[in-house]
Amino acid sequence: MFKPIPAAIGLRYLRAKRRNGFISFISLASILGIALGVAALITTLAVMSGFQTEIRDRMLQMAAHATVSAWGDPLVDWQGAVDLALSDPRVAGAAPYVEKEALLNGPRQQPAMVRGVVPADERTVAVLGDKMVEGELESLQPGSFNILVGRELAAWLGVRAGDDVVMTVAEFSSTPVGAMPRVKRFKVSGIFEVGYNEYDRGMAFVSMADMQRLLRMDTGVTGVRLRLHDMDRAGDVARDLALQLGGPHRVSDWTTDNANMFRALRMEKTMMAILLSLIIAMGAFNLVSSQVMLVTDKQADIAILRTLGLSPRGVMQVFMVQGSLIGVIGTALGVAGGIVLTLNLENILFAIEKVFGVTLLPSDVYYITGLPTELEPADVTAVALVALAMAFLATLYPAWRAARMQPAEALRYE
Repeated sequence: MFKPIPAAIGLRYLRAKRRNGFISFISLASILGIALGVAALITTLAVMSGFQTEIRDRMLQMAAHATVSAWGDPLVDWQGAVDLALSDPRVAGAAPYVEKEALLNGPRQQPAMVRGVVPADERTVAVLGDKMVEGELESLQPGSFNILVGRELAAWLGVRAGDDVVMTVAEFSSTPVGAMPRVKRFKVSGIFEVGYNEYDRGMAFVSMADMQRLLRMDTGVTGVRLRLHDMDRAGDVARDLALQLGGPHRVSDWTTDNANMFRALRMEKTMMAILLSLIIAMGAFNLVSSQVMLVTDKQADIAILRTLGLSPRGVMQVFMVQGSLIGVIGTALGVAGGIVLTLNLENILFAIEKVFGVTLLPSDVYYITGLPTELEPADVTAVALVALAMAFLATLYPAWRAARMQPAEALRYE
């Protein structure tokens, strides 16, 4: 009795048992359509966010948060750069490196990026030492000419631990027969597996001193890699270090080095959200149909309300309230269902695999044994707001049509 008249009538229409059961069925279909679309969209966005986080974490296990290198020439005073970086409280670790693309030759050939590292320093910026399947990171001692290769790279080369590979780099030396590329034989002292194809197939590691000797860099290095306590501040920390070192330096961080990949992942997530929003739109179209039929069914009621003094605006509000409540109920059910489904998705996946005897996510293909999910409140809120907006817009035309109805015309055949 304390509600505004349009709201009270709209709520009564929602609760009342209609004479036309088909209208009730369409309204229920609208609620279920909106709920299904919301739940599907929330679950899909959570899975895609989980995969993005999984990819980023695996990539950052090996990639530096930030890198500072000399412009063009090797970085000679790298020890000073390391000491200066470690004096910054934002830096957790710093390590020099020498990097060059090379052609590796075993029984088969495969190009790879070869990085020269100092094992003790490398442990402060990457988890390579913890990802060894065979051998140890400490086998990369100066003068040993040992090499660590990823499991996929080893398979492509056709080598195992203890075999030899020949490394050819695009650095030429003058010989009596002309310019020749530099070639050196290395022994595979270990195999690692990170679970990220860019490293497992495209990276190899050697001693920094051996790489300097092969490239004839004397004591220079390619640059210094940094690991930070807060990786979101990587760009600022790298720029500050470059300014303190003086002279021209090249600065990069994990966001710029992998900008294309992260942009592609964001685009994929956005397009998936747009496509799955069509399910919510289908529920909204059902809502339009049910509201139009409800308006037709309630012509006599509308005429009586108008005769009693309810304004066209009030009539419009009646059906907007009734239709919007259907949207609210569908959205609430969808949000609850989406959250429950997301939180139990991995258990559901395991149950399906067990019942049907299939492996939906084989670890040898996806490098994961489960289905990563990350439920972001911002995504849930955005999906709920989109669903509510579609439901509200779906009520406008039927409500406007009801407001334009003339009492005399509606009661002519009653």
